[in-house]
Amino acid sequence: MWGDKITNIRQVQQELRKTKLPEFAPEIRASDLGLAGDTAAQLKYFQDNGMELKEKMQQHGAVVFRGFDLMKTQDGFQEFYKAVGMKTCLDPLHSVSARPTVDGKKNSPVYEAVNKESRKNFFIGMHNEFVGTRAPRAAAFVCFKAAETGGEFLLADGRRMFRDLDSDLVEELYNRQIRYSVMELPFFGWVDNLPGPVQEPVMGLLKGIVSAAVNAKVDFSVDLREGRGGYDNTRMLQARAPSQPPIVVHPVTGDPTWFCNVHSHSSKLRHDRESIYGAERFEDGASQINKSDMFFGDDGEISDEQLKHMDEVTMKNVKFVKMSEGDVVLLDNYKCMHGRNVFDGTRKHGVAWFEGWEGEEEMKQKLRKETALAA
Repeated sequence: MWGDKITNIRQVQQELRKTKLPEFAPEIRASDLGLAGDTAAQLKYFQDNGMELKEKMQQHGAVVFRGFDLMKTQDGFQEFYKAVGMKTCLDPLHSVSARPTVDGKKNSPVYEAVNKESRKNFFIGMHNEFVGTRAPRAAAFVCFKAAETGGEFLLADGRRMFRDLDSDLVEELYNRQIRYSVMELPFFGWVDNLPGPVQEPVMGLLKGIVSAAVNAKVDFSVDLREGRGGYDNTRMLQARAPSQPPIVVHPVTGDPTWFCNVHSHSSKLRHDRESIYGAERFEDGASQINKSDMFFGDDGEISDEQLKHMDEVTMKNVKFVKMSEGDVVLLDNYKCMHGRNVFDGTRKHGVAWFEGWEGEEEMKQKLRKETALAA
């Protein structure tokens, strides 16, 4: 998943800064193609141009489709991505939680894209989709109903993120790597009521039991650390994933790209956003257990100044995409980060995840030939 190690990250960044990057997330409108209102013609367009559209997604990071009536229903949306030649996969979260499906059916390939009313004032920071060492290659996000206010789908180009970040910070992050806290279990305040001499042995026993249970649930190694948190400074166990690089090499094109979820996972950045949008409401399944954070790979703290810089560079590169019914964003999950703005009203967006697509190997061979000729 992480690709080859980059030997000189600073030099690679400098080379990227000299490169003219392609337009990010271009739009394709049904009306410009003379296809407005004709779902049969729209489906044929996707069937006839699938390879070109996939190449466009990979080159530009994402493609935004607007005004296609075909994708206003789940059936039509599924016809769309099948016509393009995308290969669906399970939701990356399936081993750790059950993301609801749009139609409520257990085996449906189209999942809810965080539409719950309880999370409407929660700004979903920019991130690439992955759990542990599993990441989908691509995704398609569809709008079945737009929120009355807000709810924009957010996109950011990982290549531009890598290009624009401070070089010293990039080098430190890459050399020290990064590590996520993926879960907080704030259920151990009662241990403080036990006699002093038995508190630590009890916590040690609990830590062992919980560690075994958590690691049996996920397919990556989790390290549990004791700590305190919340307004009452209660005892908790924090689950940390293994360290990983914040910049990866794209599996097909070889482009270096920012693959770091600090904007969504940093506790500090989330708290800062709460001062703007209000605190997240932990109800209707928006569980406190799912609190996250990010550290250096050696468990060192990332400074507030460093977090502020990453936040500023992220927001500088964010593209707000206001979607209407039937609009779809097809994105490369390695090159393109995504998020969601706060909203009011009723929002119904869906997502399908893809492990790859038809013709992917041909794309790799084509790029190898082009690289060889350029050399």
